Amino acid sequence: MSDVRELLGRAAEDAGRPVISTEAVYAKAARVRWRRRAAVSAAAVCAVAAGAFVVPQLASSSPKAPQTSSVASSSKEPAAAGRAARLTGLLPDGVGTVEEVSFAEIIKHVTPAPDEPPRTGPLDGQYAVRRDGGVGYLTIDVMDAKAVRKKLGGSRADRDLCHPANGEPAPAECVREELSGGRVLTIWSDGMDHGEGTPQWGPELVARLGLADGSLLAVRDSTGFEADIVQGPLLKTPPLSRAQLRELVLRTELLPGK
Repeated sequence: MSDVRELLGRAAEDAGRPVISTEAVYAKAARVRWRRRAAVSAAAVCAVAAGAFVVPQLASSSPKAPQTSSVASSSKEPAAAGRAARLTGLLPDGVGTVEEVSFAEIIKHVTPAPDEPPRTGPLDGQYAVRRDGGVGYLTIDVMDAKAVRKKLGGSRADRDLCHPANGEPAPAECVREELSGGRVLTIWSDGMDHGEGTPQWGPELVARLGLADGSLLAVRDSTGFEADIVQGPLLKTPPLSRAQLRELVLRTELLPGK
């Protein structure tokens, strides 16, 4: 599953993209690598201004309430606002207010804002979902067949993730569906309880849709993250239910040329 978590972790690796995640899709090895990168970034930021993916430290000598940040400058750009509006139109009523954000800004506190990242899918990006005073996140990431082969080292993207053959435990509540047109949809739950580190992500759902041409769509449906500086507290549940996530992942509007 490490290659799958690496796919879903693209959101944290690439400024302005998902675990693929999470990122997944954002398993142990990918998270270890991510935490190592986060530790290095945190050290760099502290040298500049005691900053926080570059991340703040959750633990401190004197407990304090998280600071709330409204940083989401990428959502102020017309293209980002347009993507958020189009995504909102694909979501059921009551999900919350959707705004495109950049993890590089809200977690790493990168300034100035990073350039617009390359996108394969029309709605690829990272989105904050505000509801009932909390903030969760949706991340969408499409990878073409060439990128998938590179990430997976030639492994098949449609293999059975619910029954890994490499000795790692199967994802929780994992359901695999073989759909028409050679598509394979896998959805699982991730408690994200993987030890210390910042940010500490809350529970999430992860969906991965493998397509007949070898391309891949991954969506993370996260309750949010905890850190010294956050946009808001965790949602009580992921922005989308499992059924709603399944419906979103099967929307053709998320795929290139649609």
